[in-house]
Amino acid sequence: MSHPLLTAPIGISLWRLAAPTTAVMVAQTFVAIAETFIFGRLGTEALAGFALVFPFMMMMTMMAAGGMGGGVAAAMARAVGGGRIEDARALVIHALALGALLALLFTLLAWTALPSLYGLLGGEGRSLDNALTYSHVLFTGALVIWANFFLSALLRGGGDAATPGRYMLFSSIAQVPLSYVLALGIGDWPGLGMAGPALSSLFTSLISALLQARALWRGKLGFVPAAAGVRLQGRLFWDILRVGLIASFSAFTANLTAMLVTGLVGRFGVAALAGYGIGVRLEFMLVPLAFGIGSGLTTLVGVAAGANDWKRAVRAAWIGSLTAAGALGICGWILAFVPEGWARLFTGDPKVVEATVAYITRVAPFYCLFGLGMTLSFASQGAGRMKAPFIAGLVRLFIATVGGWYAVEILGWGLPGVFVAIAVGMVAFGSLIAGPLLVIPWGPKRVKLAPTTGASDAAPLDDRNLEPQSR
Repeated sequence: MSHPLLTAPIGISLWRLAAPTTAVMVAQTFVAIAETFIFGRLGTEALAGFALVFPFMMMMTMMAAGGMGGGVAAAMARAVGGGRIEDARALVIHALALGALLALLFTLLAWTALPSLYGLLGGEGRSLDNALTYSHVLFTGALVIWANFFLSALLRGGGDAATPGRYMLFSSIAQVPLSYVLALGIGDWPGLGMAGPALSSLFTSLISALLQARALWRGKLGFVPAAAGVRLQGRLFWDILRVGLIASFSAFTANLTAMLVTGLVGRFGVAALAGYGIGVRLEFMLVPLAFGIGSGLTTLVGVAAGANDWKRAVRAAWIGSLTAAGALGICGWILAFVPEGWARLFTGDPKVVEATVAYITRVAPFYCLFGLGMTLSFASQGAGRMKAPFIAGLVRLFIATVGGWYAVEILGWGLPGVFVAIAVGMVAFGSLIAGPLLVIPWGPKRVKLAPTTGASDAAPLDDRNLEPQSR
């Protein structure tokens, strides 16, 4: 029997897969805003301490949810799409073992290398103490965070986005009041300070992970995961890693791009940096939509690829990515026509408003290509074709950083030159991922075989399916 995602309408399937994840992403955005408020109540040193930890926390989150998590979802989707149920059962243990190893790596880094890195980033005195308190608690419990995201990826990869979406949404909502109480106390109890929000994150992740594990082991995906007596196999680890490693590197280059561009903007003063922060906040607010649609595409494309139905995989990729491009493009163009109105929601400083307007008018019109590239990157995870997203991420990094420096130092374009480089980087990012797929759509890989008498030198082969599934 074929998987339901091979026969259901693509639009309806994508909505069912994308809507729960998008809701979770939006909720987590509000959690981040609320926790910033909580840190503010703890004082300036607490805010500074959290700012030191934030890039590393986001790196782990992006790897667990979108990088390696995408590899887990894609591997599961290809297994169930190809009818490889025994592989799907065994993938659960392989994914959790890999997650435990990666969690241990982050825990070791938190207690060895990260304290020195916080110091290099400018942490000292009370701000450094606060950073270490939050960091040690959060990363010591990294195991439950990785388990939460990997269990979610396994369920999503099997076609069930509603279950992890429901549990993670409830845990996100519960995290805010719990963080407030644990950090600031209640009644005569003074609270735990910086350790409070970290413990809140770990506790809610643990509850979500346990609920998702229960659903998985109760056969939510149509099978019960293999647990006892599973022999760990290199090919199943590689099925995750061949996508997850490149996707994680792409997340790293995206973070590095943001940090280096911030450094370029910072050369023009505090007002420029504040204006850039207001402008780029719009981009971060739109990312959940692209992430939600993209995560749905990972499953939809992966199931089709596993069944060797490449026409459906390509069609799903284009439908989802063009939907995201249209939605982000509309938002970007609307703001591009009224940039000053957006800026004045956050500040009345004329110099900050001027910098915000400079950013929005040059970058926001190209959010459509950013959305196109981001969602096609997720679709590429499902297809197991990560070369184009890998190259596109590197090119975007080069254009936005080296191009920004060239625009300022050589061309003399000043701050607007940095924003032009960011926009050109987005154009290149989207074009370099969409262009190859448009010219040469995905299809079965051709693998050369050893020459034998009467045999063809090559045969189409993809995920052990030698012939396209009949429709």
